[in-house]
Amino acid sequence: MEEGLLGIVGGLRHLLVTIFLTSLGGVVTMPVMTDISIAALCPGQDQCSLAIYLSGFSQVMSGVGSVVMTPLIGNLSDRYGRKALITLPLMVSVIPQVILASGRDRRFYYAYYVVKIVAHMAGEGSFHCLALAYVADKVPFEKRTSAFGLLAGVGSASFVCGTLAARFIPTHLTFPVAAVLSMIGLVYMRIFLDDTVPAAATINQPLLKEDHSSELFLFNIPHSSSKDSTPTFKKLPSLGDFLCMLKCSPTFSQAAVVLFFNSLADGGLMASLLYFLKARFQFDKNQFADLMMISGIGATLTQLLLMPILIPALGEEKLLSTGLLVSCINMFVYSISWAGWVPYALAGCSIFGVFVRPSICSIASKQVGPNEQGMVQGCLSGVSSMAQIVSPLIFSPLTALFLSEEAPFYFPGFSIMCLGLAMVVAFIQSLMIRAAPPIGKISSGSSRCTDTLV
Repeated sequence: MEEGLLGIVGGLRHLLVTIFLTSLGGVVTMPVMTDISIAALCPGQDQCSLAIYLSGFSQVMSGVGSVVMTPLIGNLSDRYGRKALITLPLMVSVIPQVILASGRDRRFYYAYYVVKIVAHMAGEGSFHCLALAYVADKVPFEKRTSAFGLLAGVGSASFVCGTLAARFIPTHLTFPVAAVLSMIGLVYMRIFLDDTVPAAATINQPLLKEDHSSELFLFNIPHSSSKDSTPTFKKLPSLGDFLCMLKCSPTFSQAAVVLFFNSLADGGLMASLLYFLKARFQFDKNQFADLMMISGIGATLTQLLLMPILIPALGEEKLLSTGLLVSCINMFVYSISWAGWVPYALAGCSIFGVFVRPSICSIASKQVGPNEQGMVQGCLSGVSSMAQIVSPLIFSPLTALFLSEEAPFYFPGFSIMCLGLAMVVAFIQSLMIRAAPPIGKISSGSSRCTDTLV
């Protein structure tokens, strides 16, 4: 197992370095954003409803863009390679950081806010789904869960380093440092990362039928047309493609439902937790960094050390359910936090939540063919983004209401308790997932899904 893990690291080392640098550039700004937002919009206050609403609106618009862009970019990467498409999200992520590096007053904050929304609509989630597709190109399906866990572990390591650095970097230098790190990651990727094209030969069959005649029928193109003259747009993902994957693979459809409710809860927690802790316990940048660092260290150790051991013993399905159960408990306890030490204790327990995303991605990846890895990871990112659209619309107003003096009753953590209920739905659905053989293991006589595309 150790040799296998070292082999995975060797094959993915340039991708891992790129993920570390770009994630580090994003994470180092996270602990200071709550203070910067409130200082720019509501100077001298500990809670700011406008900041909460703007944060929620930003998530909604980012989700709208991701729903459209991530399946499109993922599918285009199946044709043109991953490297060219990875460049887009890395480039657009630098621009908002440069703006706040220039100033932090209200004018610069609003400029940052608008550009960040546009940048996230173009690239939010795309880098993550392309990285997963790159891993699927490089790693055999029996080792993909460990590889996805390794990918998440490197992200968690950058999370730890970023939050640790945030404690020591002065606020006025945070965004210049973040912009430089993001630029280094982009340049490193362009120089060192090898491009990949999905392998033509594999034991997995495509979930969507790929022969030329079906493509012609789908787009009403006469059979006499040459293959070279077939429009490029026939390769773009459609709602029919996504519905076909849901219909043909019950495992994929169940994973998509779990991901939706898990992302719904995670998105709401992102929009509300830091504002809740600032209003409830007057936490600032340093306390936020401490919490993120505790969570990040635990997540890194879990993904790099525990997951390779637990996956062969338990399987992805049990790891998924375990992570969701612990996340449910954490959210319910967060909602009734009675002292400042409670969030620190919960941050240590949140390490099991890192099982969820790698398990879902691995379960879904095994259900599709090699030429559909970009599409399926893009569709999963689209499902996650759809949840991120819905979540702030519900939980940002709820958080603002229960943190204000107009709350119908005193329960500052009410919105977080509701997030726990959404996580319960994901947990119950995860119990219904049963291990299914990869598509390639199905007998050659089995029918392939084409009827929903007609």
